[in-house]
Amino acid sequence: MTKLSRTEHDNLGEIKVPNDALWGAQTQRCLLNFAIGSDQIPLKLIYALAKIKQASSTVNCKLGVLDEKKRDLIIQASCEIIDGMHDTQFPLPVWQTGSGTQTNMNINEVISNIASKATGNPLGSHIPLHPNDDVNCSQSTNDVFPAAIQIATAQEIQTSLIPELDLFIQALQKKSICWSEIIKIGRTHLQDAVPLSLGQEVSAWHDQLNVARKRIEASLSELYLLPLGGTAIGTGLNAPKSFDAEIAAEISLLTNLPFSTAPNKFAIMASHDGLVHAMSQLKMLAVSLLKIVNDIRILSCGPRAGLAELKLPTNEPGSSIMPGKINPTQCEAMSMVCMEVMGLESAVTLAGSGGHLQMNAYKPLIGFNLLKSVELLNDACKSCRQFLIEGLEANETKIEQDLNQSLMLVTALSPRIGYEKASKIAQCAYDLGISLREAGIKLGYISGDDFDSLVDAKSMAHPFNK
Repeated sequence: MTKLSRTEHDNLGEIKVPNDALWGAQTQRCLLNFAIGSDQIPLKLIYALAKIKQASSTVNCKLGVLDEKKRDLIIQASCEIIDGMHDTQFPLPVWQTGSGTQTNMNINEVISNIASKATGNPLGSHIPLHPNDDVNCSQSTNDVFPAAIQIATAQEIQTSLIPELDLFIQALQKKSICWSEIIKIGRTHLQDAVPLSLGQEVSAWHDQLNVARKRIEASLSELYLLPLGGTAIGTGLNAPKSFDAEIAAEISLLTNLPFSTAPNKFAIMASHDGLVHAMSQLKMLAVSLLKIVNDIRILSCGPRAGLAELKLPTNEPGSSIMPGKINPTQCEAMSMVCMEVMGLESAVTLAGSGGHLQMNAYKPLIGFNLLKSVELLNDACKSCRQFLIEGLEANETKIEQDLNQSLMLVTALSPRIGYEKASKIAQCAYDLGISLREAGIKLGYISGDDFDSLVDAKSMAHPFNK
């Protein structure tokens, strides 16, 4: 009969581990002691940890503290992890120790057991690689885990979020150019205001996102400074001299990103202000996106009893009871994502401020919230672009109708007849239900010809093109 479990050990003694598991004693204890929720450490963070293990083995061998055979075994196991071959071997919850020690040991144990399996040794034998002495050589969870968060966050932002955000911005820019000649009524306080073009309105959206993109990219500069080599508290105890600079250079090669060693590792390990700052910029992107989709919701409301200046793509039925209804579903999905990111940012802010002395003990929360935010924003931008922005159409008939009956066109008369007379024309037109032109003539404030020469919506939208 096949055994269902094997016995592994750590410094606390023996513990039963599932026979087919590549993790070891410390991972198993974590599974028993922290059965909290269903949120697991993100695989992107695991892959970043594997890159650190790979880079560490290379540098440790170069500096003479690890032999070539062990280096090659660690590199092989790390590459397998990065390639997704062992995803099921990382089952630990986010809600564990605040340093992430159990997750660091999870990957150390898995690498050890991959090497044992590859060399024909029993799982849990720690032959030929010991999880602490070899895989974790020159490292501490306290410098490895925050470095992994920085690496994973920078990679995901640069390779996923920024490219998708660029496509979103480009889609808005195309609409702005396409709609540059459509003149519509502007609105302030949700009330009628002076005219602008629909293209100008959309240009505000793509510029908002452009600035948000720049803020996010600028925030990465802090994440490129790695605490690796600081070991337990930043002094570098038990790491060889120059390990910090060498491993940062190796990580830079592996990721093709400009990582370097932090000049003061005490600061980065005692607090994670750079990660908090990056998270705040993701929140700012969410703020911008929420404003944009709320604008689209307002401008598309209708189709017959609202503004209806924009026509939504007909992606799916909007109601289970009202036939033919189309709802701004992409706006709603995006707005929920944005609010979720804002909430995640609040938690990261609190976590970042909650460190004590030489270590912040909220690392798993910070890493999870950052990577979850990047994933949500990336996916929401892609969905919103494909199923809303690209198919959005202007309702030119409704736009022209609203423009022509707007009372705020009277603003163009103020320089000629003064604010008070212009205001009386607007009030008269509103009270009697007549046009501004008719009201101006009726009050004797302006002739029809003068009115026609002054009140031109296109000129009002482009006052310096005259």
